[in-house]
Amino acid sequence: MKWLALAGGVGGAKLALGLSKALPPSQLTIVVNTGDDEIFHGLHVSPDVDTVMYALAGLSNPETGWGIAGETFHALDRLRVYGADTWFNLGDRDLATHIRRTELLRQGLTLSDVTQSLSSALGIAHPIAPMSDDPIRTMLLTDIGELPMQTYFVKHRCEPTVSKIRFDGAESARAAPPFARALDDSDALVFCPSNPFVSVAPILAVPGVRRAIEGFEGMRVAVSPIVGGQAIKGPAAKMLQELSLDVSCVGVARQYEGLCDIFVIDDVDGDKAADIEALGMRAVVTDTIMTSDADKARLAEHLCGLLS
Repeated sequence: MKWLALAGGVGGAKLALGLSKALPPSQLTIVVNTGDDEIFHGLHVSPDVDTVMYALAGLSNPETGWGIAGETFHALDRLRVYGADTWFNLGDRDLATHIRRTELLRQGLTLSDVTQSLSSALGIAHPIAPMSDDPIRTMLLTDIGELPMQTYFVKHRCEPTVSKIRFDGAESARAAPPFARALDDSDALVFCPSNPFVSVAPILAVPGVRRAIEGFEGMRVAVSPIVGGQAIKGPAAKMLQELSLDVSCVGVARQYEGLCDIFVIDDVDGDKAADIEALGMRAVVTDTIMTSDADKARLAEHLCGLLS
C-alpha cells in the first residue's frame, strides 16, 4: 500500500517524521509546500522543504521545530555588520543547504532533483518532493499591504491582519514529477496537520492537483492543526478568525470538503465530531498532540490503522 503525505510547516514535518517511522521508503512519498520559497542573500531558500528534510534527518531544533539543532549564526552576524538586511534567520549550517541548492539549480537541475540530492546526502531514504518545480509565491493581502509569506510570517511575526491570499505563478505551474506519479500510484493520501491556507492551499493551487484529489480512488485523511480553538503552531487560528471562518477544527474541516474521507480531531474537540460528519466526512477522535518522536509515530500508526 502506497501513501502520499502533503505537508508544510512544523506540524506537517512532525507527522511526516511519524509516517517515515511507520512506513518503509517504498510506501511513502512526502510532498511539501514551496509557496514560502524565497531568495535571501542570493540563495534559494525552501523553508518548508528544509523543515521536513531536517526532521527526517534527525537534525531539527527541538525547541523551534525548524532549523538545525545547535545552530550558530556567525555568517548572519557578519552580514549584519556589512549592512545586509538580516531579519530572516539563516544559521551557518543551514546556509550550506541553501548554497548547495542554489548551485545545483544554477547548473540546471530541477527543484525535485535538488531536493532528492540533498535528502540523500543527509541519509534520508524516504522520498521528499516539492509540490512543483515551477516557482509559486504565496502572497497575503494585509492591512499594511501585500506581503510575501516569509515577510508576513518572520519579519512581521504574523501580526498584520490577513484579508486575502493568492498564489502567484500557480496558474502556469505543473505538479513536480514525483508528486504527479504519487497522485496516480498511491492508495492513501494524508493531509498533515498543516495550515490549510498557506501550507496546503498552495499545493491544491497547482493545476490539476485539486481535481486529482477529488477523484482520488484511495482513502483520504486529514489531521486538524487546530486543537481546542488554538493552533498548535503558527497563525492558522488567527487566519481563520480574520477570514471570518469558524476558529475550530470544524472551520478547518470545511476547507477539505470534497477532498477528505476521514477527518482526525483531538480528544478535546470530541464534541465537534457530529459537526464534521455533517460535512460528509468520518470524524475520528484521538490524541493528536505530537510532542515527542514517540507521539509522532503513535499518531502515524493510528492513521495507518484507519486506512489499511
